[in-house]
Amino acid sequence: MASGTIREGSLEAPTRHPLDWKSADFWDEAKLQAELERTFEICHGCRRCVSLCGAFPALFDLIDEGPTGELDGVPKERFKDVVDQCYLCDMCYMSKCPYVPPHEWNLDFPHLMLRAKAVERRTNGPKLRDTILSSTDKTGMFAGIPVVTQIVNAVNRTPPMRKALEATLGVDAKAWLPEFATTKFRTAAGTATHSEVRDGERTPGKVALFSTCFINYNEPGIGHDLVAILEHNGIPWVLAEKESCCGMPKLEQGDLDGVEALKNVNIPQLLKLARAGYAILTGVPSCTLMFKQELPLMFPNDADVLAVRDAMWEPFEYLVARLKDGLLKTDFTKGLGKVSYHVPCHGRVQNIGRKTEEFLKKIPDSQIATTERCSGHAGTFGVKKEFHAMAMKIGKPVFRMMAGTEPDIISSDCPLGGHHLSQGISEQQGKNPELVHPISLVRRAYGI
Repeated sequence: MASGTIREGSLEAPTRHPLDWKSADFWDEAKLQAELERTFEICHGCRRCVSLCGAFPALFDLIDEGPTGELDGVPKERFKDVVDQCYLCDMCYMSKCPYVPPHEWNLDFPHLMLRAKAVERRTNGPKLRDTILSSTDKTGMFAGIPVVTQIVNAVNRTPPMRKALEATLGVDAKAWLPEFATTKFRTAAGTATHSEVRDGERTPGKVALFSTCFINYNEPGIGHDLVAILEHNGIPWVLAEKESCCGMPKLEQGDLDGVEALKNVNIPQLLKLARAGYAILTGVPSCTLMFKQELPLMFPNDADVLAVRDAMWEPFEYLVARLKDGLLKTDFTKGLGKVSYHVPCHGRVQNIGRKTEEFLKKIPDSQIATTERCSGHAGTFGVKKEFHAMAMKIGKPVFRMMAGTEPDIISSDCPLGGHHLSQGISEQQGKNPELVHPISLVRRAYGI
């Protein structure tokens, strides 16, 4: 819950119960059905979350258009229509719902949707498209091989091939897709010269980088810009020795076993860094959230997972903390002009405040206009044929608000969300401001 927000009917902040996915009850379809009915009945009587995403309008339309006007008139097989519209942004839980714990009704809508996705996947098996989209390390094998990368990127830009991709895998031909980098971030960063700590020197801590799939395979420039900022400020840094996908794409599909397999790769590597006193940074909010919140809720009794959780930082959360300690340089050489900045959902639900906005506003000759509303992209959701139009509809108010400030630059901590915003602003508002990640904006401001 955002700092300073008062929840209706309670002065207590929401608490999140662990995801009891190892129990037999979690996978029991009759018990799942009963919990869906209980939750949907409460949501029907409240309707406070109708503007957040497609899940709630889908539920309310099913009820309102049914023969009784109540939940009992909705065929149970149509509940899946609601589940499919949830992309686990967590905003209903963290900002809207008055019935989350400690309320006695104990609602956790996103984790119930996750449970339904997991049961559906285990019962009927995964879709090929979902397996491909969530297997980021496998698709990332294209990155780093220049000739292959150029061919794949060219194919993905070709309308006939995009139509074929839509027909075979259900990836919308109009949706933005990331390109693969010719050199992976980890490949280049692994050869970099790191800052060193001198005896007796007061430094702004030390940082370990979890590069993330997107930065490693698709946009390594964001990672290099973060390294440049750390170097400029004399912050010692290292790269995680080994890493796999954080697991968020698997989580979105309800592949909890897949999440656990990735956790078993990442946690031992990150634990060594946490115990050595490193602040662990990722450049993608969803990845940070995975280690800060979702894995601890899935594995609440795993001390190693909890130790990694406590060492995880958002980049701007860390930079603002060092700035307040007087340990960060403010020798900015270039203003940013008019920036329309978007706060992604997976940044908001970390409850750290608007740290990116706070830092960007420290840069002279910069006008920062902030929009705090879901862009609609939500990882794999926005590229799927059956959901792309909904993703663009959810993002429409954000496109309008961000373009309305006539910005020179648009920016979002979520790189995927940023490209979705850029596409929406171009298509729906007819404007094409420059898209720059906030980390890259800071490097630009430093003039390094």
